[in-house]
Amino acid sequence: MLLAIDVGNTNAKFALFDGATLLARWRIATDDRRTADEYMVWLDQLMRIEGQDRSAVDAVIISTVVPRALHNLQLLAHKYFGVGALVAGRAPVSWGIALKVDEPQSVGADRAVNAISAQAIEPGKDKLVISFGTATTLDHIGADGAYLGGIIAPGVNLSLEALVAAAAKLPRIAIEAPATDSVIGRTTESQMLIGVYWGYVSMIEGLIARMKAEIGKPLTVIATGGLATLFDKQGHLFDRIDPDLTLNGLMHLYNQRTAA
Repeated sequence: MLLAIDVGNTNAKFALFDGATLLARWRIATDDRRTADEYMVWLDQLMRIEGQDRSAVDAVIISTVVPRALHNLQLLAHKYFGVGALVAGRAPVSWGIALKVDEPQSVGADRAVNAISAQAIEPGKDKLVISFGTATTLDHIGADGAYLGGIIAPGVNLSLEALVAAAAKLPRIAIEAPATDSVIGRTTESQMLIGVYWGYVSMIEGLIARMKAEIGKPLTVIATGGLATLFDKQGHLFDRIDPDLTLNGLMHLYNQRTAA
């Protein structure tokens, strides 16, 4: 079995794959101080709950945008699974796709992995991948799978935290879709929720329209990230929502290596 690990700025996601089949997935808050032993105590319990035996794990692949977290995850793979962890983007699992941007070395690992996953879903067609995480990113993936650039905007939670931090009288609220389509709130909390939610819907609508106009080709729009399902009622925005896009991309990257 393959253990795929995707470390974002907010959460780290772990998934078990048997070939191309995703067997189980878990997430934990990202903490670059977390030790290999701490990871294993947490992961071992969850694997047992899912009826999975850690001895069946014979490969580990890691994608991370938090460099300081990498060492302890590599130690986790070596100490508890007896394997050397593969790191996405490094030999022998180099991307295998063209990064056609001015600074290819600066493309986030998660965005490159998403491109690989999107290409597996829609080969031969241009894609637009929107990832709702700590940042909200929009990425253009060519028909041949090449990464062609995109947009970085503040994430939903980041925007809300900045608003609350800067305005002393505004309360902390939970992120959720408003109960109605009204954009006129009658309480402070409802006005904040409307501002964040419908503000992001409008932003995504506008950015998608601008990118489509500039690209000038039909696009398959794929949403992913921890907050993607927040917008699942806005069916006109996306062709599909795939919360496991990055994890599946790691699986494809690993399988491409073994097939090479």
